[in-house]
Amino acid sequence: MRTGKTAHLPTRVRAGMFGFRLLPWDYGVRNLLRRPGRTALTLLGLTTVVFLVLLVVSFVRGLKTSLAVSGDPRIVLVHSLGAGENIENSTIAGQGPGVLAANLSRLETRYRQKYLSPELYLGTEITTESVAEPALGLVRGVTLTAPLVRRQFQILEGAWPTSGTVIVGRLAHAKLGCPPHELGIGRSLQMEGRTWNISGRFAAAGAVFESEIWCPVEDLQHAMKRQDLSLMAVTVSEPKGLADVNEFCKERVDLEWEATPELKYYATLQTYYGPVRSVAWLIVALVCGAGTFAGLNTMYGAVVGRVRELAMLQTLGFSRRAIALSIVQEGVLLAATGALLAVALAIPVLDGVAMRFTMGAFTLRLDGVTVLYGLSTGLAIGVLGSIPPAWQALRMPVVDALKAI
Repeated sequence: MRTGKTAHLPTRVRAGMFGFRLLPWDYGVRNLLRRPGRTALTLLGLTTVVFLVLLVVSFVRGLKTSLAVSGDPRIVLVHSLGAGENIENSTIAGQGPGVLAANLSRLETRYRQKYLSPELYLGTEITTESVAEPALGLVRGVTLTAPLVRRQFQILEGAWPTSGTVIVGRLAHAKLGCPPHELGIGRSLQMEGRTWNISGRFAAAGAVFESEIWCPVEDLQHAMKRQDLSLMAVTVSEPKGLADVNEFCKERVDLEWEATPELKYYATLQTYYGPVRSVAWLIVALVCGAGTFAGLNTMYGAVVGRVRELAMLQTLGFSRRAIALSIVQEGVLLAATGALLAVALAIPVLDGVAMRFTMGAFTLRLDGVTVLYGLSTGLAIGVLGSIPPAWQALRMPVVDALKAI
């Protein structure tokens, strides 16, 4: 005799690779459709959990990638002794570039132009035309040699800045917290007591320079009433050149200079922001834990209401392992659907969104690794949230389960 809940089962069932009879595949699917309200709420919760995981992981990946692509193995940063990662606090005499160029032979040179970029780098308050409240922005005073050394640099639109003008990175608006059109070509901004016109926009292949504002170094020195520099970035022509720059800085003790390979500088920043990434991964763990408990609660509610049905399946000859596998199948199907929905939502919503942090700004990175984290999280929640309820329900003796209300 068949009950109403099991009447749809065919007389012939499939045998799986597990060595016992399995319930039909569509049995689990139809069980989900029998409870549309509960299924929809569970699906919404799982989608939210996976979406949050994608958000945090894309944040970590974006921050890591931004710092990783900023370093060049052929570039050495020369700054004042002890400045370390706080290069904005470095001070170098204005004649420093001439001294360095005259004493180093392994600098990259083309058409008698040495790849040496004197730079004045600082954080300062910047005000745009329609936003009167000043925001902290990053400004770099440069010369025409800066694009030679910073090989990632590429003008997107407009022109290189001349006296009284600036060129803005494509993420500078995110650092300032203003709309992108506020830093459009032809607009103006105020910093260091002067008004600067915007002559163009540039990109730097995802490097941290994209959140900066570049202007002629002489103009910035004049506005700040100072004649010194923050650093000198040099490109060496061969690996031995790195050692030459370091050795020169050590020999000239009177200059009080220090040489740091650019790769090492950004690797230090990676370590500096290590606690931020650790907190982000902790958030991922907490979100995953909350999602797992939500899945457990939902599956417990679904299984407890089907005790008599599960007992009837056992009387029809299905083993407890087959029934448990069917329950896990339901949880995995639901979690996989939620994960796919979260990815489909996150790609247009999160990918490429600019985020602000102390070193500037970066974009969220929804790459293959991030998507893999999200999908794996969804499947893990589906499995872990289904096994305990299935085990609990099937521990009850069949006779008692048939009498359950």
